[in-house]
Amino acid sequence: MVETRKAFQVIAHIIMIMLALFCILPIILMITSSFTSEDALILNGYSFFPSEIDFTAYKYLLVDSTDIIRGYMVSAVVTVIGTTFNVTVTTLFAYPLSRKNLPGRRFFMFFIFFTMLFNGGLIPTYIMWTGTFHIKNTLLALILPNLLMNAFYVFMMRTYFTTNIPNAVIEATKIDGAAEFHILGKIVLPMSRPIIATVTLMAGLSYWNDWLNGLYYINTDKLYSIQVLLNKMLLTSLFLKSGLGKQILGSVGETIPTSAIKMAVAVLGALPILIVYPFFQKYFVKGIVVGAVKG
Repeated sequence: MVETRKAFQVIAHIIMIMLALFCILPIILMITSSFTSEDALILNGYSFFPSEIDFTAYKYLLVDSTDIIRGYMVSAVVTVIGTTFNVTVTTLFAYPLSRKNLPGRRFFMFFIFFTMLFNGGLIPTYIMWTGTFHIKNTLLALILPNLLMNAFYVFMMRTYFTTNIPNAVIEATKIDGAAEFHILGKIVLPMSRPIIATVTLMAGLSYWNDWLNGLYYINTDKLYSIQVLLNKMLLTSLFLKSGLGKQILGSVGETIPTSAIKMAVAVLGALPILIVYPFFQKYFVKGIVVGAVKG
């Protein structure tokens, strides 16, 4: 029995180490490739040990640091504001759904679940946001569409409230005369830090990595998020390296390191998240496991 348990632990450790390497190695490869020369990438492919170090890709992206800094600022502001609203709306929707005595609970459950399966489509959505709400070329265009609330987050948080907040505690607080908002703020939220941190991280990642809203609703350079800005820089570099770009720039287009730029774009876009994630990891793991949606 002891030998079987030890064998299982060894196998489990090997599997977990392999999974960890599958997650870490691509990040390391992405970083090393971003400062590898274009010629080395073409001849030798991507490598963990660059044969020729070259920072031309970063020089190309950071040639105008003002745009990059502004892009980071826009993304930071949108992420903070959007995540705050997302977590607030999600909590205010999930807590009533966790109460079994809520009138019309089944209807609201179906209503939120329906949004996971169907949507109005891109064109009607675009017409609604631009023609009815007039959010084009505003920060609201990066906050409201598609990201303000996610049905999966609602169900995950509702499940956490249902399974981890003792009903006896809530009933005792009601007997003492506490209102629902008091119960939510003083009892439920302090006991729900793991799931709140989990939803905060997931919503923050969605806002930080979003570039579709910027592509659809933003036409002014001053409101480009870092993801939209880096994507435009990448597309510009690919164009300059293309046949038409070579006709315009001549031999200059040949020197643009498009392969390294792709990796540098990924590094610059992911760097802030890689720095912040370790501080949320403990809560994220606990919240995603305990708050998992059950059948």
